[in-house]
Amino acid sequence: MDDRIRLSIANGVADVRLNRPDRLNALDPAMFVAIADAGAWLADNSGVRAVVLSGEGEAFCAGLDIERLVATTEGEPILPFADLGRRTHGIANWAQHLVWLWRELPVPVIAAVHGAALGGGFQLSLGADIRYLAPDTRLGIVEAKWGLVPDMAGTQLMRHLAREDIVRELTYTARIFSADEALAYGFATKVVDDPREAALATARAIADRSPDAIRAAKRLLNLAAGCDVATGLAAETAEQAQLLGTPNHVEAVRANLERRPPRWSVA
Repeated sequence: MDDRIRLSIANGVADVRLNRPDRLNALDPAMFVAIADAGAWLADNSGVRAVVLSGEGEAFCAGLDIERLVATTEGEPILPFADLGRRTHGIANWAQHLVWLWRELPVPVIAAVHGAALGGGFQLSLGADIRYLAPDTRLGIVEAKWGLVPDMAGTQLMRHLAREDIVRELTYTARIFSADEALAYGFATKVVDDPREAALATARAIADRSPDAIRAAKRLLNLAAGCDVATGLAAETAEQAQLLGTPNHVEAVRANLERRPPRWSVA
């Protein structure tokens, strides 16, 4: 990671901040690499129990850097170091990985969104499990404005959150919409005055729960987004069987009965 990302951890909560405020945290190649590096580091850190993703300065993320858009009109690729036709990160290409990695993290991710979340920035927020928005946030699926389509996993994530006709209308028109509209559509969990503080509070509450149960729950909910009912029901049974009788299951029961904070074991 370079200075485009600020990352700190306290009591199991990772605080990840996009740090290019002079450009509204726009996504240039260095930002792509920094976000991917942060995701890889978090995935390998067993002490992380929840993640808060936010942006420094006046916006969450204004989307793809305008210089890269101009470069594409001159025959350059969006990312000079990547062939976006290749699946370089499992099912995803390099650009899609920037969003999909938050879904693949084993712990919940909460996006705290303010100012603007446009294009790739809006898609980045969709990778989170939960999204808190400031009241004055402006959002948009603006790729059509630039003669392009959402290509950072947005089409796959939006369809699970909002009605199909809403997704189509916003994608075709590229119009800007408000935080209240995002809440009504299903793109926001809550509209709050201070989304980062609200996100940190939720992350701390999650970190207080059994890390084994939370990771199992995320696996189940990720699976449920794309599996048949029989597969999902079988997965519930398998995950529960893995949890029953484990040290953290026993500790959860004892802590509740004894009315004390739990003391979790971390593998």
